[in-house]
Amino acid sequence: MASARWPCLILALLSGLAVSGFPRSPSRQLGKRSLPGAVVNGIEVYSTKVSCKVTSRFAHNVVTTRAVNHADTAKEVSFDVELPKTAFITNFTLTIDGVTYPGNVKEKEVAKKQYEKAVSQGKTAGLVKASGRKLEKFTVSVNVAAGSKVTFELTYEELLKRHKGKYEMYLKVQPKQLVKHFEITADIFEPQGISTLDAEASFITNDLLGSALTKSFSGKKGHVSFKPSLDQQRSCPTCADSLLKGDFIITYDVNRESPANVQIVNGYFVHFFAPQGLPVVPKNVVFVIDISGSMHGRKMEQTKDALLKILDDMREDDYLNFILFSGDVTTWKDSLVQATPENIQKAREFVRNIHDQGMTNINDGLLRGISMLNKAREEHKVPERSTSIIIMLTDGDANMGESRPEKIQENVRNAIEGKFPLYNLGFGNNLNYNFLESMALENHGLARRIYEDSDANLQLQGFYEEVANPLLTSVEVGYPENAIQDLTQNTYQHFYDGSEIVVAGRLADEDMNSFKADVKGHGAFNDLTFTEEVDMKETEEALKERDYIFGNYIERLWAYLTIEQLLEKRKNAHGEEKENLTAQALDLSLKYHFVTPLTSMVVTKPEDNENQTAIADKPGEGGHSDPLQGLPDQLPASSDTLLLRGRRPPLHHPSSREGCHLLQHR
Repeated sequence: MASARWPCLILALLSGLAVSGFPRSPSRQLGKRSLPGAVVNGIEVYSTKVSCKVTSRFAHNVVTTRAVNHADTAKEVSFDVELPKTAFITNFTLTIDGVTYPGNVKEKEVAKKQYEKAVSQGKTAGLVKASGRKLEKFTVSVNVAAGSKVTFELTYEELLKRHKGKYEMYLKVQPKQLVKHFEITADIFEPQGISTLDAEASFITNDLLGSALTKSFSGKKGHVSFKPSLDQQRSCPTCADSLLKGDFIITYDVNRESPANVQIVNGYFVHFFAPQGLPVVPKNVVFVIDISGSMHGRKMEQTKDALLKILDDMREDDYLNFILFSGDVTTWKDSLVQATPENIQKAREFVRNIHDQGMTNINDGLLRGISMLNKAREEHKVPERSTSIIIMLTDGDANMGESRPEKIQENVRNAIEGKFPLYNLGFGNNLNYNFLESMALENHGLARRIYEDSDANLQLQGFYEEVANPLLTSVEVGYPENAIQDLTQNTYQHFYDGSEIVVAGRLADEDMNSFKADVKGHGAFNDLTFTEEVDMKETEEALKERDYIFGNYIERLWAYLTIEQLLEKRKNAHGEEKENLTAQALDLSLKYHFVTPLTSMVVTKPEDNENQTAIADKPGEGGHSDPLQGLPDQLPASSDTLLLRGRRPPLHHPSSREGCHLLQHR
């Protein structure tokens, strides 16, 4: 990963934390004259601490790792960071012998010029690797003189999304060495009060569970601490290897005495909405399934297995159908059928007999499904208060019938006309994910990658579970006219059970005493309105307790959400509209020091008595183009400094290629 001229120790953060080093040696035992197991090739990592502070779902995470070079020659130490794809890096500093080298967030075009200058001098190389399903990675390395100390500190922020009734912080822990001071702490402050809090790890033993891991919550505050001693980290009583290897997951939820909660701090507000106990709205679902030849084997078997499990979960007042596409399009039934026990049994027989064949005609498959949903509604063959959903699964690109992505997108948009959402599931890596995502987003849905793995069927089932129980449709969040500015998205086609709608904005008049927030939506039996009366003074007073977490969190939450939504809109925008969205997102990214797809974190670090530049970028799932395109694909592995390219590799590129590369989107 880093230059091969020096022994290299790697400290990695995975969505919170992971520390990795040299490949693990088989059961190293401690000898009489051995060091205590915290020194590898002269480098001791004597402290790794992760501090997670969560206020009203907004997480502020600081990872600090300290190392010392005990050798009598210089050594290279690398900080290899993997963090959630949904997070924005806000700061990175490198401190060597008391001198701090800070990171600065700059427009990507400015970073590009610095990068090109470094390349021309032969001083910079790029490294990016895909890092699994939830993570993205960058790496920085530095030469540390004999006897010197180095501190790496990374800060990132994200809004925790509610998923199946819980908020989750996921950390992958993998030190591969013993660390004298190893600690993970999470402090959670939720003004609504915490209802559940749990922490678990795949590697936790009874010894660790009893003493190293503590978790508690009372009222509005929750705390989790994991602090294993050096001996508790050992894989065996006499081993120098660490047993800390696996997932560390913190989950929690909040009290919901009312469906909504509004919080205001320093002129910014956030409105959380998640009603409980509503009846489920009946749904009309068409599954559009790719059965082309590339689905042969395990992918087809996993798809069929997932569909059979999904059929078990269908409610009797739901309606469904299956559309299969290869070179041709076939349907299970001519129209939607009710999910009666008899029809579900027939559907199971149909699914079991699905076989792969032929080419990939995405256009005709989708249009057939959309037409079927439209016709069912027009002919009143489905309940008046039901809602329609189309779910498409494909593992490749269109190569039959209409195959131009932009034309397929246009056809689908014109056919749906905004009436219901399209969810696109991309199976594997050999497909145009940008196209699937863009088409889903402009039809009020989303895209999800299904990873080719032993649990692909569970991934498919998991996605369906997220959309299986709509509680409201046509949701609109409203505020007094002229009272609110810079509002984030406030209309949603569906509210699904176990999720949460979050709206943020800025008060036009900070001196007003109160205001009213209304949420309107169509329920299973009638139209519903939820009203929240907000008393400004009471809210400010109640939130004074939050000071022990961190300051202007609502303003930063608003900025995070606004940037995220501007970047989503930008994916389907063109011309002047795209320029305006880009300018807005860039201004906010720079103002709030977020590393987004439009900015880069530039770190100047010492190397061979010179200052050199490292750059961290923000990736996109499908490889969206950006101003840094056109830079060289491969740079010499002997270069001194790593350009930290946060963008993911092209979808066809191996995820763990060795050497230093700058991977470009194609």
